[in-house]
Amino acid sequence: MFLLWVLLPAVLLAALAGGTAWYWTTHPITMQQDKTDFVVSPGSTPRAIAMTLQEQGVEIDPRAFAWLARYRGDDVRIKAGGYEALRGDTPLTLLERLAGGVMSQRQLTFVEGWNYAQIRAALRAHPDVRQTLDGVSDKELLERLGSNFEAPEGLFFPDTYIFSPGTTDFDILAQAYRAQIRELEQAWARRSAGLPIKSPYELLILASIIEKETGHHEDRGKVGGVFVNRLRVNMPLQTDPTVIYGMGDRYQGRIRKRDLEADTPWNTYTRRGLPPTPIASPGRASLRAAVAPDEHGYYYFVSRGDGSSAFAATLAEHNRNVARFILNR
Repeated sequence: MFLLWVLLPAVLLAALAGGTAWYWTTHPITMQQDKTDFVVSPGSTPRAIAMTLQEQGVEIDPRAFAWLARYRGDDVRIKAGGYEALRGDTPLTLLERLAGGVMSQRQLTFVEGWNYAQIRAALRAHPDVRQTLDGVSDKELLERLGSNFEAPEGLFFPDTYIFSPGTTDFDILAQAYRAQIRELEQAWARRSAGLPIKSPYELLILASIIEKETGHHEDRGKVGGVFVNRLRVNMPLQTDPTVIYGMGDRYQGRIRKRDLEADTPWNTYTRRGLPPTPIASPGRASLRAAVAPDEHGYYYFVSRGDGSSAFAATLAEHNRNVARFILNR
């Protein structure tokens, strides 16, 4: 009987401690917000994670959370990445999310026709992208990508990319680069016979010009056909988007005659053939229009003002279209 009275308090205390622990692990955590985003860096301990959450208004005990992770063996299974703590989460459900790598997701869209500067600006502006490329030159970036190209323009496929908070700008660019190379290889394999382009890179350049010249789906093949026809007879492409690209920061929304006459490597009024690099990131439709352009006898086109273009086989016919749709005569 004496032994029973000695052991009973210890048993009761153990039961109380176990009940308290169970209640804590399964009771919703007090949070200041309905959702709290946080990033787990590689090598973070459960205690460090809990302390980070505390700083963001999630009231979770770091020591107790570390104990729970060690007891379950989850302390070695926690995966780095971006996560969410949601109102109603318990320490146990939060730990299971971390150990299972159930990460939160964000998205970033690279728009068709964006140039490289716009893509980098979008990456810098996104609050959930970890910046690692400040001060990295284009040459260094291309080396890290394993690319043999000399310029990054046009190499990143325009699409919506899903990622976890804390993903680096380089990782997103690498994903977009791999996607563009894959699209480029597939397009090159489907190219029509006899095209006046000699390599996948020239295909990318031509597709970027088509991308900037028209957003009208029905006209892409015709526009591609115009440029192919001009290339075949060594006629200057004379496309304004290449001039604008060559002007850089000097472009303020308007092209003047002196701009068309000012020579740059991208001025297709002063130089024949394709420019040295793409001028933007072309989408799948423009790549398709570059490798399988419409076959026709047009050498000219001008915007109608409604997104579509008017095409002409002769300069005289083109001038009439310009007078009608541009000069409003």
